[in-house]
Amino acid sequence: MPLSPEEPQIHESVPGRTASPRPVPGPRSVVRPPGRPGPGRATGPAPAARPTAPPSRSNDNAKRDPQPPAPGPQLQVIPAAEGGALDAADEAVDLLLDSGRPPGDILVLTTGELHPWAEHELSFGEEAYWAQQAAADDVFYAGADGIGSAAARPAVVVAVNGGDDATVAGVMGQAMKLAGALLVLCGDPERINKAAGAGA
Repeated sequence: MPLSPEEPQIHESVPGRTASPRPVPGPRSVVRPPGRPGPGRATGPAPAARPTAPPSRSNDNAKRDPQPPAPGPQLQVIPAAEGGALDAADEAVDLLLDSGRPPGDILVLTTGELHPWAEHELSFGEEAYWAQQAAADDVFYAGADGIGSAAARPAVVVAVNGGDDATVAGVMGQAMKLAGALLVLCGDPERINKAAGAGA
Protein backbone atom coordinates (compact mmCIF):
# COMPACT_ATOMS: atom_id res chain seq x y z
CA MET A 1 0.00 0.00 0.00
CA PRO A 2 1.62 3.33 -0.97
CA LEU A 3 2.22 5.91 1.71
CA SER A 4 -0.13 8.85 1.88
CA PRO A 5 1.31 12.34 1.35
CA GLU A 6 0.66 13.20 5.01
CA GLU A 7 3.03 10.44 6.12
CA PRO A 8 6.25 10.87 4.17
CA GLN A 9 9.06 8.42 4.88
CA ILE A 10 12.45 9.94 5.56
CA HIS A 11 15.32 7.96 4.06
CA GLU A 12 18.80 7.98 5.55
CA SER A 13 20.24 8.80 2.13
CA VAL A 14 18.64 12.27 2.09
CA PRO A 15 21.36 14.79 3.07
CA GLY A 16 20.77 16.51 6.42
CA ARG A 17 17.93 14.17 7.37
CA THR A 18 17.90 11.19 9.64
CA ALA A 19 15.63 8.18 9.70
CA SER A 20 12.41 8.52 11.63
CA PRO A 21 12.75 6.73 15.00
CA ARG A 22 9.14 5.50 14.83
CA PRO A 23 7.74 3.10 12.25
CA VAL A 24 5.58 4.40 9.44
CA PRO A 25 1.95 3.32 9.97
CA GLY A 26 0.74 0.69 7.56
CA PRO A 27 -0.74 -2.77 7.30
CA ARG A 28 2.52 -4.60 8.10
CA SER A 29 2.60 -6.80 11.17
CA VAL A 30 5.01 -6.13 14.01
CA VAL A 31 6.42 -9.04 15.99
CA ARG A 32 6.17 -8.25 19.70
CA PRO A 33 7.83 -10.19 22.52
CA PRO A 34 5.37 -12.49 24.32
CA GLY A 35 3.61 -10.81 27.21
CA ARG A 36 3.96 -7.28 25.83
CA PRO A 37 0.67 -5.76 24.83
CA GLY A 38 0.34 -4.32 21.39
CA PRO A 39 -1.47 -1.11 20.41
CA GLY A 40 -4.96 -0.46 21.74
CA ARG A 41 -6.71 -1.21 18.44
CA ALA A 42 -7.30 -4.71 17.13
CA THR A 43 -4.82 -5.71 14.45
CA GLY A 44 -5.85 -9.29 13.86
CA PRO A 45 -4.23 -12.44 15.15
CA ALA A 46 -0.67 -12.19 16.37
CA PRO A 47 1.88 -13.68 14.02
CA ALA A 48 3.36 -17.00 15.02
CA ALA A 49 6.63 -16.77 16.88
CA ARG A 50 9.63 -17.75 14.84
CA PRO A 51 11.39 -20.88 16.08
CA THR A 52 14.74 -20.21 17.64
CA ALA A 53 17.76 -22.45 17.45
CA PRO A 54 18.38 -24.49 20.58
CA PRO A 55 21.23 -23.14 22.70
CA SER A 56 24.56 -24.65 21.89
CA ARG A 57 26.12 -27.13 24.29
CA SER A 58 29.02 -24.79 24.87
CA ASN A 59 26.59 -22.17 26.22
CA ASP A 60 25.00 -24.81 28.48
CA ASN A 61 28.41 -25.74 29.81
CA ALA A 62 29.28 -22.10 30.41
CA LYS A 63 26.14 -21.69 32.48
CA ARG A 64 26.80 -24.81 34.54
CA ASP A 65 30.53 -24.30 35.06
CA PRO A 66 31.42 -22.21 38.10
CA GLN A 67 32.94 -18.82 37.57
CA PRO A 68 36.74 -18.69 37.69
CA PRO A 69 38.00 -18.03 41.20
CA ALA A 70 38.20 -14.39 42.15
CA PRO A 71 41.72 -12.99 42.37
CA GLY A 72 43.21 -12.71 45.85
CA PRO A 73 43.47 -9.48 47.80
CA GLN A 74 45.66 -6.61 46.67
CA LEU A 75 49.05 -6.97 48.37
CA GLN A 76 51.12 -4.10 49.76
CA VAL A 77 54.43 -4.33 51.60
CA ILE A 78 55.55 -1.54 53.93
CA PRO A 79 59.25 -1.96 54.74
CA ALA A 80 60.00 -1.73 58.45
CA ALA A 81 62.51 -3.12 60.92
CA GLU A 82 61.17 -5.77 63.27
CA GLY A 83 61.10 -3.24 66.12
CA GLY A 84 59.15 -0.73 63.98
CA ALA A 85 56.64 -3.12 62.43
CA LEU A 86 53.91 -2.30 64.97
CA ASP A 87 54.33 1.44 64.34
CA ALA A 88 54.18 0.81 60.57
CA ALA A 89 51.02 -1.24 61.04
CA ASP A 90 49.44 1.56 63.10
CA GLU A 91 50.31 4.06 60.36
CA ALA A 92 48.76 1.74 57.75
CA VAL A 93 45.57 1.55 59.82
CA ASP A 94 45.49 5.37 60.09
CA LEU A 95 45.85 5.67 56.32
CA LEU A 96 43.02 3.18 55.74
CA LEU A 97 40.75 5.06 58.14
CA ASP A 98 41.68 8.42 56.57
CA SER A 99 40.81 7.01 53.14
CA GLY A 100 37.28 6.26 54.35
CA ARG A 101 37.59 2.59 55.24
CA PRO A 102 35.24 1.80 58.19
CA PRO A 103 37.07 0.64 61.35
CA GLY A 104 35.11 -2.61 61.37
CA ASP A 105 36.65 -3.51 58.00
CA ILE A 106 40.18 -3.75 59.44
CA LEU A 107 41.95 -6.64 61.15
CA VAL A 108 45.52 -6.27 62.47
CA LEU A 109 47.63 -9.38 63.09
CA THR A 110 51.01 -9.64 64.79
CA THR A 111 53.62 -12.38 64.42
CA GLY A 112 55.47 -11.55 67.67
CA GLU A 113 54.26 -9.67 70.70
CA LEU A 114 50.59 -8.71 70.84
CA HIS A 115 49.55 -5.21 69.87
CA PRO A 116 49.09 -3.09 73.02
CA TRP A 117 45.35 -2.75 72.23
CA ALA A 118 44.95 -6.55 72.22
CA GLU A 119 46.89 -6.87 75.49
CA HIS A 120 44.65 -4.25 77.10
CA GLU A 121 41.40 -5.80 75.87
CA LEU A 122 42.45 -9.32 76.87
CA SER A 123 42.91 -8.06 80.42
CA PHE A 124 39.08 -7.95 80.62
CA GLY A 125 38.80 -11.62 79.63
CA GLU A 126 38.77 -13.59 76.41
CA GLU A 127 34.99 -13.60 76.08
CA ALA A 128 34.76 -9.80 76.07
CA TYR A 129 37.77 -9.60 73.75
CA TRP A 130 36.33 -11.93 71.07
CA ALA A 131 32.90 -10.32 71.43
CA GLN A 132 34.45 -7.12 70.07
CA GLN A 133 35.50 -8.98 66.93
CA ALA A 134 31.95 -10.27 66.49
CA ALA A 135 30.54 -6.74 66.91
CA ALA A 136 32.76 -5.63 63.98
CA ASP A 137 32.41 -1.95 64.82
CA ASP A 138 36.09 -1.23 65.42
CA VAL A 139 39.57 -2.26 64.29
CA PHE A 140 40.35 -5.67 65.77
CA TYR A 141 43.83 -6.83 66.80
CA ALA A 142 44.91 -10.47 67.18
CA GLY A 143 48.19 -12.29 67.66
CA ALA A 144 49.60 -15.45 66.15
CA ASP A 145 48.16 -17.56 68.98
CA GLY A 146 44.60 -16.40 68.28
CA ILE A 147 44.72 -16.27 64.50
CA GLY A 148 42.65 -19.43 64.18
CA SER A 149 39.69 -17.57 65.75
CA ALA A 150 40.15 -14.40 63.71
CA ALA A 151 37.33 -13.59 61.30
CA ALA A 152 37.75 -12.39 57.72
CA ARG A 153 37.66 -8.66 57.06
CA PRO A 154 38.08 -6.61 53.88
CA ALA A 155 41.46 -5.21 54.96
CA VAL A 156 44.09 -7.13 56.94
CA VAL A 157 47.32 -5.57 58.20
CA VAL A 158 50.14 -7.84 59.40
CA ALA A 159 52.94 -6.57 61.63
CA VAL A 160 55.94 -8.90 61.22
CA ASN A 161 57.27 -7.96 64.64
CA GLY A 162 58.93 -11.22 65.69
CA GLY A 163 58.27 -14.91 65.89
CA ASP A 164 60.11 -17.72 64.16
CA ASP A 165 59.96 -18.32 60.42
CA ALA A 166 57.21 -20.94 60.72
CA THR A 167 55.05 -18.55 62.75
CA VAL A 168 55.55 -15.70 60.28
CA ALA A 169 54.72 -17.98 57.34
CA GLY A 170 51.63 -19.31 59.15
CA VAL A 171 50.32 -15.85 60.02
CA MET A 172 50.90 -14.56 56.49
CA GLY A 173 49.19 -17.59 54.96
CA GLN A 174 46.16 -17.19 57.23
CA ALA A 175 46.11 -13.43 56.60
CA MET A 176 45.88 -14.09 52.85
CA LYS A 177 42.76 -16.18 53.48
CA LEU A 178 41.21 -13.61 55.83
CA ALA A 179 41.82 -10.52 53.68
CA GLY A 180 38.89 -9.77 51.40
CA ALA A 181 40.29 -6.89 49.35
CA LEU A 182 43.61 -5.71 50.80
CA LEU A 183 46.55 -7.30 52.63
CA VAL A 184 49.23 -4.99 54.03
CA LEU A 185 52.45 -6.59 55.28
CA CYS A 186 54.63 -4.44 57.53
CA GLY A 187 58.16 -5.67 58.19
CA ASP A 188 61.48 -6.66 56.68
CA PRO A 189 60.83 -7.30 52.96
CA GLU A 190 63.43 -10.10 52.84
CA ARG A 191 61.77 -11.91 55.72
CA ILE A 192 58.33 -11.37 54.18
CA ASN A 193 59.54 -12.83 50.86
CA LYS A 194 61.14 -15.78 52.61
CA ALA A 195 57.93 -16.46 54.58
CA ALA A 196 55.82 -16.09 51.43
CA GLY A 197 58.00 -18.69 49.71
CA ALA A 198 57.74 -21.04 52.69
CA GLY A 199 53.96 -20.67 52.78
CA ALA A 200 53.52 -21.29 49.04
